[in-house]
Amino acid sequence: MKKYLIILLLAVLSYPTMACDICGCGVGSYYLGILPEYNKRFIGMRYQHKTLVTHLGPFGERTPLTSDETYQTMELWGGWNIGKKFRVLAFVPYNFNERTAQTGDGYKDGLGDVAVMGYYNLLSKRGMVGEQLIVHSLWVGAGIKAPTGKYEPAERKLSSESPNNFQLGTASTDFTLNAAYDVRLMDLGLNVNANYKINTANKYNYRYGNKLTTNALLYYKFRFFKKLTVAPNAGVLYETSQQDVEDKKYTVDVSGGHVLSLVGGLEANYGRFSAGANYQDVASQQLANNRVSAGNRLMVHLSVAF
Repeated sequence: MKKYLIILLLAVLSYPTMACDICGCGVGSYYLGILPEYNKRFIGMRYQHKTLVTHLGPFGERTPLTSDETYQTMELWGGWNIGKKFRVLAFVPYNFNERTAQTGDGYKDGLGDVAVMGYYNLLSKRGMVGEQLIVHSLWVGAGIKAPTGKYEPAERKLSSESPNNFQLGTASTDFTLNAAYDVRLMDLGLNVNANYKINTANKYNYRYGNKLTTNALLYYKFRFFKKLTVAPNAGVLYETSQQDVEDKKYTVDVSGGHVLSLVGGLEANYGRFSAGANYQDVASQQLANNRVSAGNRLMVHLSVAF
C-alpha cells in the first residue's frame, strides 16, 4: 500500500503541463504552505501582496505600453477536521488590483472567487527511528472554485497583447486536485503540497489554462515555555500553467508559463493562536513568451483554533 501512495504523490507533483491566470497573481493562487496548528477547527485571515509587469517588449524590455500591476488580497480562510479522516478548507478572498501605466492607470477591488477543498487522510503513522519519534501524514482530495468574483469581458478586449489577469474573478467554475504530505523526525520536518487546478470556459468563451502549484518546505520547531512554538522554514515553490484558450480553439500567446521561487518564512503558535509570514523570491521564470515578469511575493496570516 505504501508503495502505491508514494507513486500517487509523485504523480501529482510531476504532472506534465504546457508552459496563467499568470502564475501566482491576478485571479487565483493556491499556495498553502504549512497550515496553522489545530485539532478541530481554525479560522483566520491571510494577506498576500504580489506584483506583475506586463506589456513588455519581445526581449523582455520595457516599452511605452508597459504597465506595473499590484495584486493584494485579504482572505478569510479556515479549516475543519471532521473526525480523523476528513478535512475541509475554505477560502473567501477580497482582491485589490492596481495598475500604473503611461496609457492610463486602473484600480478595482471586490470579492474574489470563493473556493472549498476537501481532503481525506490516506496515511497517518507514528513510529520510532532509534530513540527518535517519526510522524508521517498524507492527505489527498479535491476542491471547487465558484465564480463569485466580478469578471469584465471588456478588460480582455482592451488589448490582445496583455494577459487577461486584471480581473477579480474568472467567471468560471473550476476544480482542483490536491495532495499534502508531511513527515517529521522529532522537531525537524518536511512539508509538501501539490494543487492541480482544472479550469472550465466561462460564459464569454474564455478558458484560463490549467495550473499546477507545488511547494516543499523544510522546517524546524523550537519550543519555549511549553506553550510557544516557533518554526522557521525554507524551501521552493513552483507554478506552471497551460496557455489560455478563447472561443474553444484559439490559444492566447500572452498567457501560460512557469515560475520557480525560493521561499523563506516563520510560523509561530501560542495556545490557540497562530501567526506566520513568508517571502517568495523569484529565482527563474518564463511567462507569456517573456511579455510578462512576476515580482517577489509576501504572505502574512493570523488564525485562531477553536
